[in-house]
Amino acid sequence: MSEKDREAGSDAPGKAPEQEAGAPAGGPPEGGGSAQAPADAEAAGAEARAKAVAAAKAEAAKAAKPKQPAAGGTAKAKHGEPAGDQPPWMVDPQVPEWKDEAGDELVRALVEAHPGAITGARSYAGDLTLGVTREGVLAVASSLKERHGFRYVVDVAGVDYPTRPERFEIVYHVYNHSSERRVRLKVSTDEATPVPSLSGVWRGANWPEREAYDMFGVRFSDHPDLTRILLWEGFNGFPLRKEFPVEGIDTGSAIYPEYYEEGQGPISGTGTGWKPAKPAASDESGGGSEEAS
Repeated sequence: MSEKDREAGSDAPGKAPEQEAGAPAGGPPEGGGSAQAPADAEAAGAEARAKAVAAAKAEAAKAAKPKQPAAGGTAKAKHGEPAGDQPPWMVDPQVPEWKDEAGDELVRALVEAHPGAITGARSYAGDLTLGVTREGVLAVASSLKERHGFRYVVDVAGVDYPTRPERFEIVYHVYNHSSERRVRLKVSTDEATPVPSLSGVWRGANWPEREAYDMFGVRFSDHPDLTRILLWEGFNGFPLRKEFPVEGIDTGSAIYPEYYEEGQGPISGTGTGWKPAKPAASDESGGGSEEAS
């Protein structure tokens, strides 16, 4: 519409402004004029859009909500099974339970190859745990590595159960990269009986076994270097035993010299490894040949 048509008002060709805006043909409402109709239409459109958005959100929330069980059903999803479109740990997390694994293929193979060496087989969250005797652990470990592909030792840990006759457990965590399976070997022992070292099977067991010796006092037979790895030789006690004081002990380590002379320190001749050098013969005689000349 041209400027001239707007000025002409009712003489302008085409529909009236209020009709273009969707106003009734009878003319604009009283007191609103022609400008009121577009404002009302815009407000109505905004309200309709807001209602449509709210309805869409409600529909999406309804679709995402887990389905309710049928009458007589259970509200909890079984472990490992999805609930609706969400994984079980997002809807109803459940703690895994220990499962007997006597029928596991790997367990059967080890039991057949090493009679009497396996004392128990259970799994937790998919990880197999084998109880193994001290006498059979070396053979079982060798089979796991050479025949079944468990070539990586993840860690070696100690556990203290003071009320048990064999109070210590040594736990080996081994892994098969091909099958992506983890197996634990648990060996029990007491304070006096050593456990066969598995550092000859997995070289990575060397230092963790030394740590178990350092922290618990468990000894490993045939270990190439069974010395303390975190504390110094002569330290009084084993910090991860249950009877070790929670507040620790006063070792006086801050003032210990680097070398203990005869009759000094926990063990004479030990320390951090440094030892004062003996004076040279030239020094004892008051100077070397060059100084004498």
